[in-house]
Amino acid sequence: MADSEPGAAPDHGGFIWYELAVPDPGLVQEFYQQVAGWTIDPAGEDHDGTEYRMIRRADGGLAGGVLTLTAQMAGSGMRPTWTGYIHHPDVDAATQAIVEAGGQCFMGPLDMAGVGRMAMLADPQGAAFYLLAPTPPESDPDAQSDVFGYMIPGRITWNELMTTDPAAAISLYGKLFGWTQDGFMPMGELGDYQFIHHGGDPIGAVMPLVPQLDRSCWNFYIGVPDIDQAAEAVVAQGGTPMGEIQEVSGGSYVLNAVDPAGATIGLVGPRKEQTA
Repeated sequence: MADSEPGAAPDHGGFIWYELAVPDPGLVQEFYQQVAGWTIDPAGEDHDGTEYRMIRRADGGLAGGVLTLTAQMAGSGMRPTWTGYIHHPDVDAATQAIVEAGGQCFMGPLDMAGVGRMAMLADPQGAAFYLLAPTPPESDPDAQSDVFGYMIPGRITWNELMTTDPAAAISLYGKLFGWTQDGFMPMGELGDYQFIHHGGDPIGAVMPLVPQLDRSCWNFYIGVPDIDQAAEAVVAQGGTPMGEIQEVSGGSYVLNAVDPAGATIGLVGPRKEQTA
């Protein structure tokens, strides 16, 4: 069922969309504009009574979407968060495989007009994500997603899974999506930070769940041109830094933060020399 079969399209097994769920998009509009250079549409489409707005990058491309959390969604336990969509050509079969492995299906599989066939799930360790077999635009049947871009400022550039069982997660995602694990970075008592690849290219890492979190989850990082400026924008726009800026391998720096609506987001980029 892995998407690394010969002839598979590049999107198969990749992250092809990112979705921010918040009760009011206005709470985060200026935050992501100043931190990432993104613009959230002032109004959105209605999907079964729920508003959905697009997030646009400075280069004109799409960065993802914003789902407006309704009171009913909040009452069912949904909270502000970022969720990734992973491409799979057979959503039904992949959903069945995840459930049989001990995961949960929260929604679908179902067909959404103009979007494709999709399902929302949690892996056996509890990390939530979407599966999507997208319907390409009629004007561009061979369209490929570019919302993810490794080390490209203005895009989601790193996908990090924090989980209670890294080995089991790496095995399941590898079987379903053709991901491979290659290389790691020791983190002392926390364990290893294990790098994952798709189609030979780095897409993120899997690490043990940190004590501060109560459940397994995906965490996503936006590429920024200057980590210090981005960190200043986080505070100026009502966000909350989670710890300090930290250096990682390759000369980049990272910072995790909570946006004004309460969703966690990571930032990664170089540390440029500050001038007066």
